[in-house]
Amino acid sequence: MIRPKALLFDVQGTATDFFTTVTSEALRIDRGRNDGVDWADFVNRWRAAYFTAVAATPTPAGTWTSVHSIYRRTLDALLRDAGVEYTDADAEDLTLAWQRLVPWPDAVPGLRRLSTKYTLATLSNADVSAVVNLSKRGGLPWDAIFTAEMVGAFKPDPATYSTAARYLGLPHGEIMMVASHKYDIRAAAALGFQTAFVARPLEFGPTAQADTEYDDAFDLNASDFIDLADQLGT
Repeated sequence: MIRPKALLFDVQGTATDFFTTVTSEALRIDRGRNDGVDWADFVNRWRAAYFTAVAATPTPAGTWTSVHSIYRRTLDALLRDAGVEYTDADAEDLTLAWQRLVPWPDAVPGLRRLSTKYTLATLSNADVSAVVNLSKRGGLPWDAIFTAEMVGAFKPDPATYSTAARYLGLPHGEIMMVASHKYDIRAAAALGFQTAFVARPLEFGPTAQADTEYDDAFDLNASDFIDLADQLGT
């Protein structure tokens, strides 16, 4: 494997723990008013609804549907289904939880080690403002932030990966895409990027199944960002 010059990171799920953060925020905002709601299950259904909505959202040239609006729309539908009545302020506060995601414990120390040898950037489907906000809150040391919003197309659209490479000024083969979601790194691999799979067994919480199986199709398989830093010689 040729040593990459830059690493692109997925953010929600790979660098940050959305399940714990959003579940905790839901409990805080609800304040026990709807104790019959399983908020852990609710958050995972919300995440699944988001993925479904993103896949169904067209991104024709010159238009953009913000991820924040998708999270809010899917939240409103789930709240109705659960019989939960929130004020607009509470619903908006809960939607903004996705901009307050807490990094996994290994994320910041692993990224700091990696930053000594590599250029680090995000490549997220989240809105630019969301990635900026959660990165600043969590102290994630990126050199650059790239998101689907800047391209006008969601991953796994090839344009998202190719645009990031263009901004980095590097050929695809000198960039490694890092993610805990295999569809993401497979899409990057198809364009000639190097790939690293990072297993996140608790991505959907302690009682849900996450795909953590290593695959020789990827250039690297790592248990976390510290392990990735070890394997990349930092």
